[in-house]
Amino acid sequence: MGRAGAGDGGGKRFRPRLVIATYEALGGTDRTAAAYVAAAFELLHTALVLHDDVIDHDFHRRGVPNVAGHYRERALQRGASPEDAAHRGASAAVIAGDLALSAAHRLIDHSGVEDVLRERLLEVMDEALFASAAGELMDLDMSLHSAAEVDDIVLMERYKTAVYSFECPLQAGALLAGAELRVVDALAEAGRELGVAYQIVDDLLGVFGDEGQTGKTTLGDLREGKRTALIAYAARTSAWADLQHLVGKPDLCEDEAGTARVALEACGARAFAEELVREHAARASALLDHEWVPEAVRTSIRPLVEPMLDRVR
Repeated sequence: MGRAGAGDGGGKRFRPRLVIATYEALGGTDRTAAAYVAAAFELLHTALVLHDDVIDHDFHRRGVPNVAGHYRERALQRGASPEDAAHRGASAAVIAGDLALSAAHRLIDHSGVEDVLRERLLEVMDEALFASAAGELMDLDMSLHSAAEVDDIVLMERYKTAVYSFECPLQAGALLAGAELRVVDALAEAGRELGVAYQIVDDLLGVFGDEGQTGKTTLGDLREGKRTALIAYAARTSAWADLQHLVGKPDLCEDEAGTARVALEACGARAFAEELVREHAARASALLDHEWVPEAVRTSIRPLVEPMLDRVR
């Protein structure tokens, strides 16, 4: 259930980059205020990643110990039992995530923007947090069964990832620049579509990606039995009878993963998911092409998001 693009040792930082690129493209000039708001969304991401790893019982991210893993190792070195060390590590990650959430709101409070705008930006931050929490709960529920439909998966991924990663950063940058409401709304809708496309790409890479390029294992999602559009589609085909015992197998080996990949391609699941990416990306492009969205915004945003979507091409 891990989050896309999370905790990658420096990372893409595309959430704050979306805030600043949108703000500047719409004529914003207060770089200090923009930096505070942009950093707030990066801290929100950090908090959600920390809590997500606790939920998933993960002690590593991108091949290195995360906060929970670091504190687990410290506890083990000091003589704690494996169970107690794991608890201490997870506890430290919860505390760190809570601090990051608090700091995200404080950054907006201290951004120096006038009161009405500050309240609106805080509302956007709250919308991002509540949507992500809803998506996480949906993901937890879906992990208990394989009956989730593709539309359910897409809705979950919109709430869990798209809102806080794309929709709200674009919205915040536009609000901070004083853009017209119709521009703010168009960018938020475009971000929603981009975020869903991005998450489906990440799910595809979790099974078919090049580990050397992504830094992400291609066994983890299959071993976890992660419910994605790819798996939801396959579960509705005759191939599922041969796939079901492999999806969610904790000790899945590389040969078995290869068998699963062949089956996912043969039943059309991979092609379906890739087409879904193209559909959502096309919707986002159409929203960005609205006549009232300034060309400067399109020029600034597209170079940031296109490489993310190109990863499956």
